[in-house]
Amino acid sequence: MSYGSGFYLCQEALGELGKLNIDAEVVDLRTLKPLDMALVAESIKKTHRAVIVHEACLTGGFGAELTARIQDELFDYLDAPIKRVAAKDFPIPFSPPLEDYVLPKMSEVVAAVRAVTYR
Repeated sequence: MSYGSGFYLCQEALGELGKLNIDAEVVDLRTLKPLDMALVAESIKKTHRAVIVHEACLTGGFGAELTARIQDELFDYLDAPIKRVAAKDFPIPFSPPLEDYVLPKMSEVVAAVRAVTYR
């Protein structure tokens, strides 16, 4: 599940996951308020897993809120812990190489999906 630029990161990860024979779907949340929990629930009821990807910082980012909502409303459907892929807990630097270091990577998305699928 993702929104904004995280969606494109997830789309990129689908290619790598396909090479690993992992069938995944990307849920584009599009809006955070109102949050389409019906769409989130539909995906979790189908896959029984959740990986949340966003460029905000990990601590206090929207992924933490979404994780809490999933835990509260959909816990019984989960077969694995929820994983979050987000920016490191630093201010976003101005320097492009440092910014690249802080922002989430496609490889981190692949690793999170592998973790929740136990592969």
